[in-house]
Order: sequence, then structure tokens, then C-alpha cells
Amino acid sequence: MVIPKLPDAQALTISVGIIGATVMPHAIYLHSGLTQSRTPAKNSSERRKLLSFSNIEVVIALSIAGLVNIAMVIMASSAFHAGHSDVAEIETAYHTLTPLLGVSAAGVFLLSLIASGISSSVVGTLAGQMIMQGFVGFYIPVWLRRLVTMIPAFVVVSMGVNATDALVYSQVVLSLALPAPMIALVMFTRRRDIMGEFVNNKLTVILSVIGTVIIVTLNIILLLQVFGINIPGLA
Repeated sequence: MVIPKLPDAQALTISVGIIGATVMPHAIYLHSGLTQSRTPAKNSSERRKLLSFSNIEVVIALSIAGLVNIAMVIMASSAFHAGHSDVAEIETAYHTLTPLLGVSAAGVFLLSLIASGISSSVVGTLAGQMIMQGFVGFYIPVWLRRLVTMIPAFVVVSMGVNATDALVYSQVVLSLALPAPMIALVMFTRRRDIMGEFVNNKLTVILSVIGTVIIVTLNIILLLQVFGINIPGLA
């Protein structure tokens, strides 16, 4: 039996990063905005049908994302850390895949990185536009949106920051921002005066609270470690 565990602080950082990369906080806002842009429901039956479609979309998207992350971790564990413990960078992983699994595997790895980069950039840009328009109430020019989103990346590259470290910590930042929308969702969707007949049932609320508490706890532990406070059981 495989029992999940966090042997050290680095493992915790990677775990928190995976959570942030899978359940992106800005994607929650984007999905809410895209749902609102659909054809308005005229009655309760149509609203229930739209809710059903939205639930299916979320389940499919998160299931695929979860399976991809699981596959990546399993592949990395079996291919790299069985006698290849020196693999710590994306570039090293690419070059190591070729002799281990063949040229095609390395090619798939490369295409996956490109696809993930494009999709995450699109989601981040659209979510930022939707959030800002909701707050400030006016249209933000395309050139300004692109400039704001590209400058941080150029700064990181110009400073010579390690690409892998920058990638991991950017996902950690996403995880640290995740509790805010999660707590808001749990609070709002449990209130009948807001949701009406679509209010979450008790089981959904309990599971949502448990998931939120787990993520908040992991984030707190990680922050304590950042400030030099040692946690028993983690090096």
C-alpha cells in the first residue's frame, strides 16, 4: 500500500505547488464569469440544466488535470529516481527521457510543456481581464493587458532566476491565493438566501470545508517554514 507522506520541506513545497497548479484560483473567477456570459436561464428548470452542465465541465477538467499530474509524478518517480537522482531541472529531465523512454517520449514531454504554457497564459490573461473589468468597470486595452502580464516574466528572466525554481514558486503563490475564493465560495453557496433552491447540501458543505482546511493548513505550515519556524516531522 502506498501511503502519501511529506518527508521534508521540499516535498511540502512541491505538494503545495501541485495544488496551486491544478486548482488555479484565478480559474475559479474565470469559470464564474464564463458561466454568467451564457444564455440567461428563463426559469428554474433551465437554471438547473445550466448548473448540471457547469458541474460536468468542472469534474471533467479537474479529473483530467489530476490524472495528468498523477501520471507526471509516477513517471518522474519511476524513470528519474530509479538510479537518476541527479535529475532536478526541466532541461535535465528532457535529456534523460531520450535514453530511458525514447525520442518520442521526450518529444511528447516538450509538446506538453508548450501546451501547458500556452493554456495557463491564456487562462491567466482572460481571468485578469474579467476580474479587473468587474472591479473597475471599464475595458482594459489589449496592449496594456499584455504588457502587465509579460513584464513580470521578463523581470524574472533578466534576473537570471532558475527556471525550475521560478516555476515551482509561482505555483506556490497560486496555492497561497487559493483559500480566498474557496472560503468565499463555501460561505456563499451554503446560504439559502443567496442560492435559493440551489444551495449546497450538508455533505457538499462538509467536504468543501475539509478541502479548504487542508489547503489552508498546508499553506500555513509552508509559511512557517519560510520564516524559519521548524515543524516537527519535517526537515
